Amino acid sequence: MMEPLSEEKTLSSGRKLLDERFQIHGNISDGQQHIISPDAQAFLAELCERFAARVGDLLEQREVRQAKIDQGQLPDFLPETSDIREGSWKILGIPEDIQDRRVEITGPTDRKMVINALNANVKVFMADFEDSMCPEWSKLLDGQVNLYDAVNETIEYQNPETGKHYQLEGDPAVLICRVRGLHLREKHVTFDGQQIPGALFDFALYFFNNYRALLKKGSGPYFYLPKLQAYQEAKWWSDVFHFTESYFGLDTGTIKATVLIETLPAVFEMDEILFSLKEHIVGLNCGRWDYIFSYIKTLKNYPDRILPDRQVVTMDKPFLNAYSRLLIRTCHRRGAFAMGGMAAFIPAKDPEQNKLVQEKIRHDKSLEGSNGHDGTWVAHPGLADTAMSVMSEFLGERSNQLDVSRESDAPIRAEELLMPCEGERTEAGMRHNIRVALQYIEAWISGNGCVPIYGLMEDAATAEISRTSIWQWIKHGKSLDNGEIVTKALFEHYLQEEIDVVRNEIGETRFQSGQFEQAAQLMKSLTISDELTDFLTVPGYEYLS
Repeated sequence: MMEPLSEEKTLSSGRKLLDERFQIHGNISDGQQHIISPDAQAFLAELCERFAARVGDLLEQREVRQAKIDQGQLPDFLPETSDIREGSWKILGIPEDIQDRRVEITGPTDRKMVINALNANVKVFMADFEDSMCPEWSKLLDGQVNLYDAVNETIEYQNPETGKHYQLEGDPAVLICRVRGLHLREKHVTFDGQQIPGALFDFALYFFNNYRALLKKGSGPYFYLPKLQAYQEAKWWSDVFHFTESYFGLDTGTIKATVLIETLPAVFEMDEILFSLKEHIVGLNCGRWDYIFSYIKTLKNYPDRILPDRQVVTMDKPFLNAYSRLLIRTCHRRGAFAMGGMAAFIPAKDPEQNKLVQEKIRHDKSLEGSNGHDGTWVAHPGLADTAMSVMSEFLGERSNQLDVSRESDAPIRAEELLMPCEGERTEAGMRHNIRVALQYIEAWISGNGCVPIYGLMEDAATAEISRTSIWQWIKHGKSLDNGEIVTKALFEHYLQEEIDVVRNEIGETRFQSGQFEQAAQLMKSLTISDELTDFLTVPGYEYLS
């Protein structure tokens, strides 16, 4: 382990990298200057020098693994790491203020959202720079400002239209920051002429600006890590964390992370991911929507593993229930939390409809609680009370369910995790997918990454499911309940009709003022392409300032 350096010395070293190698290409307002100060830039430059190039190698390894799967080698547990899976090791430990995570709320980092989420009846707020956040440069910096103000408990907001004032109440939720995935770049910052990983940008600014205040109040710099596909990627994060702690002279394990198991390859490497991050990790999370998206994407060449309408792909389906139970067993064996997934529902204005929404939440969270999850996610403060009530029924006086080992379960085999999912593919389901993806893509390229559509809070993951499902149905010539074979031509026909449906639903004024033509073109190119694009947010990023 490297010797801790004084902060003055390390920052001085980092500033030398800023001369020509590190460049910022975006505008920074007066109110954002403090969040991306010369010292913060120096730290980010140090991270880029040591870790940025390795991200390219990790992404190349993803392509190599996917090529093998495409050629017929289904994912499986790794024989070369069986000693890790069979060992009796444990993670380092979990800080006191996140021992109870029974309900977490997630959302983007806009100012009002941050206040409302921290004030909600939840234990944790995951402030999101990833799937529910559109990474426009100004929004990213404003988001960091908002989190800085939240950590320092100075955050306030006044609605300019209504005059309503928002501020923190007593005992706000614990803050966890979700950074961008390794596949996303930050085009407004370059190092040696290359766009830097968005993950390093998000991590560096949040950590640098907040770690002192967080530690002073008895909390710490906590992170959610998304989209990991292999334990080598977890090891990269471990190296980033170890370096950061040494750089600032902090104890090993000061930084804590929860990893989202939201890709199919990662479910086979959960022990290895925990082991690679064992000094820093506190749990794994069932990122169900991205996991479904990854199932489609990973198994895109397999005609016997094509999912039905996304509305029927629920957590009680065998392949998803096996994923949930394996995550719980794996985590609890290592002393780590097993977090449940997102309920994407939002409250309805109609009382009867809202009653149905709350019943769906209760059913969903009861399944997670009975399986043994330590906590769950909601997307809206109006669902927090229901989720809290359900999870508290299962936890009782306990803070978590680490005592639920599931050791008596039969071993979960690869076949269960890859099991095909029964259900219909319907014309209504396909048309619904088109409308959801169209409206979400339009919102995203317009700067909004989290959108209520048809009673659900949609983010990038659910839009990804919508467009990749249709792509796979086209590829394998699957039929719908109306007898139609799904082809490129059928999709384009439905797309044109559903554009008109959306136009009628939202009104001509809203339609004309939006970017629906561009969104339709992007969706079309993604859906009829011969090769499946890994993430819609990568080409979508080109639309953003």
